[in-house]
Amino acid sequence: MAFFSPHELRKLLRRYGVEVEELKDIERVELYSSKKKLVVNKPQVVAFKLTGQTIYQVVGGEVVEEEIVEKPLEKPVEEAKFSEEDVNFIVEYTGVTREKAVEALKKAGGDLAKAIMILRGEST
Repeated sequence: MAFFSPHELRKLLRRYGVEVEELKDIERVELYSSKKKLVVNKPQVVAFKLTGQTIYQVVGGEVVEEEIVEKPLEKPVEEAKFSEEDVNFIVEYTGVTREKAVEALKKAGGDLAKAIMILRGEST
């Protein structure tokens, strides 16, 4: 098997239409699979360009393997729907502050009757 110096290898690959470029200042490469992540710190990265495609070769460096923990999907909190008229009605009817009326409407899911019952229960 013949061994080539890096210069000879580049010259040979250029002859076959392959451009070789060493990417400098690469500090980290991360590879993800469905269950784990591989992190290569301080690698040597070489790009081979041929017929419109680029192949990256990652060599050396410290390799750290991490398991991917799936985060449970957070359900969006449904905002209670009510109008400014609803807030004004609650304020006038119960005599509470606007902030308390909004808070009661949120707790009641926008239901005026429930909001009034919540406020009456709090004030007694």
